[in-house]
Amino acid sequence: MNRAVRHHALAVVLAVVGTTTLAACTSEPGPGKGRAPGATRHVDPADRPELTPFYQQKLNWTACGAYQCAELTVPMDYAHPANGKTFVLPVARAVTAKPARRIGSIIANPGGPGASGVTSLLEEGMADSFSVTARARFDIVSFDPRGVGGSSPALTCGGDEETDEKATDTREETGSEPAPADPFFPKAPSERAEALAAAKEQADACVRHSGAILRHVGTQDVARDMDVLRAALGEPQVTYLGWSYGTSLGTAYAEQFPRRVRAMVLDGAVDPSLDWSKRAISQGAGFERAVDDYIASCADVAGDSCPGDTPEEIRTLIDRLFEETARDPLPIEGAEYGADANVLLEALVMSMYTPEAQWKSLSEALSDAGRGDGTKLARLAESEEPAPESDDSATAAPSDGPGDADEPGAEVPSDNSDAALLAVNCLDVPHPRDPQPYWEALAPAEKAAGRYGTSGVTMALACKDWPTPSPAPASGPASAPATASAPRPHRVSAEGVAPVLVVGTTGDAATPYAEAASLASQFPGGMLLTYEGLGHTAYGRSNTCVTHHVDDYLIERRTVPSGTAC
Repeated sequence: MNRAVRHHALAVVLAVVGTTTLAACTSEPGPGKGRAPGATRHVDPADRPELTPFYQQKLNWTACGAYQCAELTVPMDYAHPANGKTFVLPVARAVTAKPARRIGSIIANPGGPGASGVTSLLEEGMADSFSVTARARFDIVSFDPRGVGGSSPALTCGGDEETDEKATDTREETGSEPAPADPFFPKAPSERAEALAAAKEQADACVRHSGAILRHVGTQDVARDMDVLRAALGEPQVTYLGWSYGTSLGTAYAEQFPRRVRAMVLDGAVDPSLDWSKRAISQGAGFERAVDDYIASCADVAGDSCPGDTPEEIRTLIDRLFEETARDPLPIEGAEYGADANVLLEALVMSMYTPEAQWKSLSEALSDAGRGDGTKLARLAESEEPAPESDDSATAAPSDGPGDADEPGAEVPSDNSDAALLAVNCLDVPHPRDPQPYWEALAPAEKAAGRYGTSGVTMALACKDWPTPSPAPASGPASAPATASAPRPHRVSAEGVAPVLVVGTTGDAATPYAEAASLASQFPGGMLLTYEGLGHTAYGRSNTCVTHHVDDYLIERRTVPSGTAC
């Protein structure tokens, strides 16, 4: 989940579900281990003649405010890079103020999946997350992953107007039906049929609008793009920092290009060994614990804004609101529909990312909701900041852009993060094609994480009908792999990679601390830095102890001793 740009929380519960990666056959295993006698030696993808034009391109930097911007061209399909189909990716950088001391570039990813790295850098202060010390030694570079933000072509599952219209139609059609006892745990056959229909419509809408590129936006391909960016930057090795979903991208890169890693920080980690249902439970349990932390610590953080005088009063209010909004949504100022239980859950989940900045607003929203007004809850659920405006060239896809062949040039919203989040999550891990495993996962999810777990399972239903990645060709050189099918959950395979620093926050809801500990143990020479605090991720929002260790590692590649906590 992105640490700077926030998405709708029910999607967020799915946000990093199963963003696993698998070592592709494009990196050369080290001597001894990893290659059976007589096995084919897989060449580096940079050595493939078809990729030479991409690896040899130079970035044409131009001024964009206080930063510099450029474009990177990458093949749409790495199995067939010479077929003329490409993505053009926006790139931006904050140049160090001390070029004489410059080590190189840090490529940074703010999370998601679906977050625009360029927007995060140009408009949301990503560069300020790095310390003055780090900024003096590195340029900070970020890019929009394929299909995301200003990428051309870009993903869309339909504009806001179409989505709102369908949502209104659904409410009108089901308005006479009794509300389910638990909207996050469909039990009756009619409830399950409705959940399946809604999930299929969501997947079908993405196919209608972005069918031509849906199979090509997975994390493994984004990792390959990052290596093309490395070459275009003139860097022999990558120095990388990824937050949240950015840890999945970093893991994918380390597995495919282990010897190209100079230094890598993975902050707010996703464990690639968890399958889709275990990940939903892990994240759901994290959010449930975070809401418990809010209830217990509200007075310390939000003061007089708390919606109750005691933790018991706050918990009672939240439980009552879930029951009432499931039956009768609260009015929202200026909206034709109300704040239902989904909106309440979204508001709670969204507010667990930066408690120091969000718990006061959540407290005020809950107090208003207790008095019958859902307006502030809706604002939290939708996120506070509007999407940045852009001109037509940034919001419309080119003639060979997303959509079916008979519908080129589909309109792409200026913020397509929700569509990208769904597409990447569904591509990155196998999901059952039969509904029964989803229904069977609901009871364990409820036992482990209550409504926060079951909502993650039901959100994953959209992946049931998702197009699978393109299969590998029946024949061809071993050094020309196709876009891989969705990888199975696995432990990291990155022999020869430099020591990787994983940062975990003990009170992180979106990427629970246990996953950081697990990921660090999977990397050869992996290091775990623990931040003892609340909220999502640590570097750039925690304390000087974390900053000191991360900076020393990035600059000097100094190891972090086992058991280090801040």
